Amino acid sequence: MKTPFISFLLFCCIQLTAAQELGLIPYPNKISMETGELIYKEVISFSLPSHLTLEPASIISQAKGYDIKLIVQKKGGAIKFKKIKNLADEAYQLTINKKGITIGYGNRSGAFYALQTLNQLIRKNGEDYIIPYVSISDQPAFHWRAYMLDESRHFQGIKTVKTLLDEMARLKMNIFHWHLVDDPGWRIEIDKYPKLTSIGSKKDFSNRDMSTDEWTKKFPGNYYYTKDEIRDIIAYAEARCITIIPEIEMPGHASASILAYPELGTLSKSKGIGIWGDIYDISDPKVEMFIQDVLTEVIDLFPSRIIHIGGDEVPHSHWENTSSVADFMKSNHLPTAKDLQIWFINRISKFLQSKGCTMMGWNEITGDNVHGETTENKSEKLADGTVVHFWDGDASLVNKSIKRGYKVVNSNRFFTYLDYSYETTSMEKSYSFSPVPEGLSEKEQKNIWGLGCQMWGEYTPTAERVFYMTFPRIAAHAETGWTISENKNYDRFLKALPNFKQVWARTIPLATDF
Repeated sequence: MKTPFISFLLFCCIQLTAAQELGLIPYPNKISMETGELIYKEVISFSLPSHLTLEPASIISQAKGYDIKLIVQKKGGAIKFKKIKNLADEAYQLTINKKGITIGYGNRSGAFYALQTLNQLIRKNGEDYIIPYVSISDQPAFHWRAYMLDESRHFQGIKTVKTLLDEMARLKMNIFHWHLVDDPGWRIEIDKYPKLTSIGSKKDFSNRDMSTDEWTKKFPGNYYYTKDEIRDIIAYAEARCITIIPEIEMPGHASASILAYPELGTLSKSKGIGIWGDIYDISDPKVEMFIQDVLTEVIDLFPSRIIHIGGDEVPHSHWENTSSVADFMKSNHLPTAKDLQIWFINRISKFLQSKGCTMMGWNEITGDNVHGETTENKSEKLADGTVVHFWDGDASLVNKSIKRGYKVVNSNRFFTYLDYSYETTSMEKSYSFSPVPEGLSEKEQKNIWGLGCQMWGEYTPTAERVFYMTFPRIAAHAETGWTISENKNYDRFLKALPNFKQVWARTIPLATDF
């Protein structure tokens, strides 16, 4: 005879097993199963409250990826939406029982994410849709869950970007980090400086020789986004509750802009031609004005109030070997090139603040020894309010930045770089990543905003290659960003992954294998 306690344990085990078999990614943070299921014939209808500013077209589009038919009607429908006061941003409550489907939300993102979970719960049986009885109360572990696409090294285009945004939304990722500017190419239209696109966009990582004009014949079309195209993509992302963070690299990774305007560089200025790997001559007020002009147009274009300025891998020898820059450092009491870099970064930070924006940059902007350099900054300190994007160096640098009071997004390259081979960074290694390092107090941990996974573009000349390197590892990072660490389970994740692979086979162009 079973004791009440044993019966309770058996019930809990059955509940846990049933919940794990639902095949959800990212896995909800609180879920309970009930006995029973809803059955709908051929189509599921819904209506949206007038105050819930979701686009029906985007909701229907997401459902099509699962081979689910949704229709919008003026009133009623199978899905009831209920606004819940004081529910956290992005949180939702999803209840499915004999009374039907109820979605509780605090804001539009929460309602949208509930619909993503609902899509995953639905199973087809012939023409019927079957949905198990379940109660879910869910919200993300981190509010920064990012995917980065590098389009400087190889331009991908609108169709590829929108496909990635669709799949990000499916996985409840909310930040599209758009790396639009780097050495190989300048990919964003800037009205005041047309040569940035007429000249600076015409190369890629395969065509880096700046000494020849042959590349102009090889690249006759547009390899950049017009402002209207960017507005279209921003609207597409916003409909899927995704914010786009633009990255405009400075003061290094500037070859494309210096090719267009050699007077912006150090070595290039003296020779009158663009030199690969050159950096901005930030001692020249005209260069700072150029950067401010560019950032002003970027700020006017993107709704995001966070602007990523790169700031990584600056070859300081270019400044040290330029007499005018050396004189500038001396007159401004900047003892090292690192101090000069932080001085410049802080001026950009103040400029962005004057425009109502926050600056974000890779963790070299702190002045720490990231790559084992022999010199450190001596006089300059990074401006307060900066968001530090950790990618390289000892993991203790994350703690160091937090203890200095900065916000941090953790994108440790050994776990999050999608350009690394699957042998180097396996699915299991990707899934094992924790954005929060040891040694931080509970209060300090709150300054870890989350994580990003990066699709660098050196060796992804085609959309097919981008998709191959991104999927399925993006799902591991999505679950890390959403599901609290104690609820993560790699075996459960692997069992759920085939459901997504079926969707990707349907929704990703040129997909061959995941």
